[in-house]
Amino acid sequence: MAEPERSVGAPAADLDATGADREAASGDLDARYGRTGSSRRRTRTVGIIAAAAFVAVFAAWLVWAGLLAPAAQFESRDTAHEIVDDKVVRMQWEFSVAPGTPARCALQALNSSFSIVGWKVIDLPPGQERTRQFDETVQTTELATTGLIYRCWLT
Repeated sequence: MAEPERSVGAPAADLDATGADREAASGDLDARYGRTGSSRRRTRTVGIIAAAAFVAVFAAWLVWAGLLAPAAQFESRDTAHEIVDDKVVRMQWEFSVAPGTPARCALQALNSSFSIVGWKVIDLPPGQERTRQFDETVQTTELATTGLIYRCWLT
């Protein structure tokens, strides 16, 4: 015997299974695909442990990198350079360090292809001021385009 045709406005309960049948089917699907209560707890626990581990590692890195690292002991800054001629570059720079601390700086002159064409190591005697200005000439083997501080270190 054929079922009677239902109208468009028929209630959804008539078209679908009962609520109890839907819950049973949903529970079967959850069990089939691993969406049980214990798997949710396990996933939540693993997430919490991973987040706690991340926070612990990040906090340790902050302490190691930020609090335990010594403060900068000196600072150097190029202020100017002048190409005097084909064989000489005049350089000016600032150097900041605690008063009474000796240091040494290496200066370099570069050509247009960034090759080193001049080099000089300067001893900076201890001074009474924190920031001092220096003016130095560097001999070159050919025409330089710039003069820079290569590196400074405490002695």
